[in-house]
Amino acid sequence: MTDRAVRRRRQSLYLLFFLNGITMSSWVTRTPDVRDQLGVSTGQMGLILFGLSVGSMTGILCSGRCVSRFGTRPVIALGTLLIIAGTTVVGLGSAVPSAPVVTAGLCLFGAGMGAGEVAVNVDGADVERLAGTAVLPTLHGCFSLGTVVGGLAGMAATAVAFPAHWHLAVAALIATGILIYAMRAVPGGVGISAARRAPGSTPGSTPGSRPQVWKDRKLLLIGAIVLAMALAEGAANDWLPLLMVDGHGLDATVGSLVYVGFAAAMTLGRFSGTFFLDRFGRTVVVRASAISGAVGLLLVIFSDNAVLAATAVLFWGLGASLGFPVALSAAGDSGPEQTARVSLVAIIGYVAFLVGPPVLGFLGEHYGLRSAMVVVLVFVASAILLAPAVDTRARTPVKVDA
Repeated sequence: MTDRAVRRRRQSLYLLFFLNGITMSSWVTRTPDVRDQLGVSTGQMGLILFGLSVGSMTGILCSGRCVSRFGTRPVIALGTLLIIAGTTVVGLGSAVPSAPVVTAGLCLFGAGMGAGEVAVNVDGADVERLAGTAVLPTLHGCFSLGTVVGGLAGMAATAVAFPAHWHLAVAALIATGILIYAMRAVPGGVGISAARRAPGSTPGSTPGSRPQVWKDRKLLLIGAIVLAMALAEGAANDWLPLLMVDGHGLDATVGSLVYVGFAAAMTLGRFSGTFFLDRFGRTVVVRASAISGAVGLLLVIFSDNAVLAATAVLFWGLGASLGFPVALSAAGDSGPEQTARVSLVAIIGYVAFLVGPPVLGFLGEHYGLRSAMVVVLVFVASAILLAPAVDTRARTPVKVDA
């Protein structure tokens, strides 16, 4: 693949990550409005968010096999179409209003996110291999940039009382245009397992020996880091506006602004990630990220000063920014069968999205959302000790094509 083709492919992945960020933040910033439209409690909202988790796990469990069989391109396309459809259905459910319709829309949305998660990260890891430099942090930075742009739009829409269903419809329309443009530079065949490429293999054939990557102890430790940092990011995506509204007494517009601050901190951390990774290495970066996230969560949970808590969200965002992409990158070059390794770590990480919303919602209903976030704090603190697991390059260096 020529340098120009790699650049065009990387730019397309930037757009696809950006698309996911816009759609995610469009939903997140309107969660207080959707909750009010539906007339549900915090605990009931947690059950509605469970649809997002179920969809995510369904998509992520299918994605690895689909990528190994068909390659990343069709899986990315299908996943993004499900995201667009889910955004539209959530908007419809808000307009009716109907909690089951919103739940169904979130399930579609989650399935699209889950299905595309492995595919787009496998494609990004392949671009990283071809470019010979860290690419995944910047790609995930584009997701965070999308959340900032979408979050600002959501905050403005909330401030002027623009209906949530029309806001989500506009987001779905923009996402459709980005998808059509970006998919032209995504090649086919990436991620298909070596066994299926072998002469005489057929699309329905099964490899003679499936990689037993789940027996790799270091890979499981990397998965634990992803679990902790995905929970830190997912908790903010699911609950941060409501946490600031219900836990610190801010109004819905300011709650959305705090979420935008979180997303901006995530964006800054991810776009500067390559510099710090080249200078200090993965272990130092992941450990510093976990410390920052733990400090931010500690202040958000235990400070009664709303301004201090809102400021601490920036440390939370910086801390959550690099753990997920750096750990996925480490999983990809930790050994052979890159697709299987990225799939396993992504599945472990998505456990956070499966159990996070209902557990935090249940705890928030009984003890308050601030107290519920102690669970997230414990997981993030554990990543400080697990950070050395991401140092995999000494074992399997990244190859650079001539």
